[in-house]
Amino acid sequence: MESNAAPLKGKEWLYTYRNSQQISSQTGLIGYLRADMGTLGTEFFSTWNGFRDDLNTDDFKKDIDTVINSFREKGGFLSNRDELETFCMNSDNVFSYNTGVDYGVRVNTKDYAFLMRLNPYKGNYNLYCYCYKKDWLDSHLEKAERGIRFIDSHYNEKFRIEDGDEIIINSTEEKDTVRDAPARYVCRYIDDYHFEYGINLRHICEFAEICERTGNIVIPLRASLPNQCYVFVQSENKIGIINKGEMGYTDSKSGNGRPSENRRLVDEMNRNIGVSPAQYEAMKAGSMFGWHTPAADPKNYTEKGTPIKPKNRSHDAR
Repeated sequence: MESNAAPLKGKEWLYTYRNSQQISSQTGLIGYLRADMGTLGTEFFSTWNGFRDDLNTDDFKKDIDTVINSFREKGGFLSNRDELETFCMNSDNVFSYNTGVDYGVRVNTKDYAFLMRLNPYKGNYNLYCYCYKKDWLDSHLEKAERGIRFIDSHYNEKFRIEDGDEIIINSTEEKDTVRDAPARYVCRYIDDYHFEYGINLRHICEFAEICERTGNIVIPLRASLPNQCYVFVQSENKIGIINKGEMGYTDSKSGNGRPSENRRLVDEMNRNIGVSPAQYEAMKAGSMFGWHTPAADPKNYTEKGTPIKPKNRSHDAR
């Protein structure tokens, strides 16, 4: 049996946390194992949390015992906390979460997938191992790559976001001249016609009808976009800041030189904070034309920030 750990890829990291009953059922979640290595870092205190007793078969129990025990052997990354830290610090071994302290791997057997979230630091649970029926999970992951569609009540697609991205629902109604703060939700793919936002499960047309009836505006907050970037405002020769999901820009500072110099400065500042040319162009488009537009999606640009012509884009007609 293969027990080799590979870094999590794509959206697999979403399935190393508790999900809704709907998603857990669709992906074939059997349960998850939680463990820590004690005060000395050489122990292994574990707790099993079951979800589907009918899938917790003898074959599964044999597989999970083999997988966990193989990594607990001397030199394995679950043998002690020092070995775990060494393993996690090698970026080739693991997927790195944006928490800065969590790392992920996937281990496959013939019938099961074990998605592990690792934390090598004392005082934390060092392992969460979510256990799935492999074919169920992979089927769901493949379908979820299509993204979550947002439509109007006539089924015209307005925009699409990836599984796990966020939206803002902004109410246009005012109460006593004070507008309510916009609500922000993580969205999860269920199938091509249903999705979750927060604790709510909706059909995409039902959601569209609710928004049209209440006058709410939905703003996508794509994870592929940075939270902020710098922008060169050519008409005023100054540098501004664009915030994801907000229209326009906020003032940063006046330009200190020629337009060409300020443009180069913006490019340098964006590079320093990890903003790519494609992300920069998408952020500019979103702040000017709306975050629901195709131009506000980095996937519609080349690495150099040049728009990709529609005929060259990859369309999924499913």
